[in-house]
Amino acid sequence: MPLILPVKDKNPQWGNDCFIAENATIVGDVQMGDNCSVWFNAVIRGDVNYIKIGNNTNIQDGAVIHATYLRAATTIGDNVSIGHNALVHGCTLHNNVLIGMGAIVMDHADVQPFVIIAAGAVVLENTVCESGYLYAGMPAKKIKPLTEEQKELLKKLPNNYIMYSSWFKD
Repeated sequence: MPLILPVKDKNPQWGNDCFIAENATIVGDVQMGDNCSVWFNAVIRGDVNYIKIGNNTNIQDGAVIHATYLRAATTIGDNVSIGHNALVHGCTLHNNVLIGMGAIVMDHADVQPFVIIAAGAVVLENTVCESGYLYAGMPAKKIKPLTEEQKELLKKLPNNYIMYSSWFKD
C-alpha cells in the first residue's frame, strides 16, 4: 500500500487511471492528472509547497519531486517522463519533456516543451532550457537540437508507461 498522507489538511489528489506503486510516497498538496504513474520508491512531497502534475506523466523508480518553502512550487506538464532516481525541485517542466535518469532540475528552472535533459545532468537554479534541445552536463548546457525522432519519442514514451502500469492494475 503506498504511503499517502495529508499535510496541514491538504490531501494528495490524482485523476483517473493512475498507477501508484505499493512503496511510493505521496504527501501533502499534490495534484496529479489522469493516466499518471508513480513507480517504486518514488517520492512526491508536497509538504512545503504545492506540486501540480499534468496528464500522462510518469515518475519513475526512486525519483524525488519536491519544492521550496514559500519560494518555489513545482509544476509538471502533460506527457512528461521523469527518469529513475531523478530529482525535480521547485521548477517548471512543460509538456513533452524527458528528465533523464539521475538528473537534477533545481528551483525556478524552466524546462520548455520538447526538451530532453540527459541522464546525470544538473540544471541549475533559474536556468531556462529552450524548447527543442538536448541539455547535458554539470551544469547542464544546450548541446544540440532534437531530431524529429527524438521529438516523436517524447510524444510516445508516456504511452509506454501507461501500458507498463496497466500490467500492475487489477
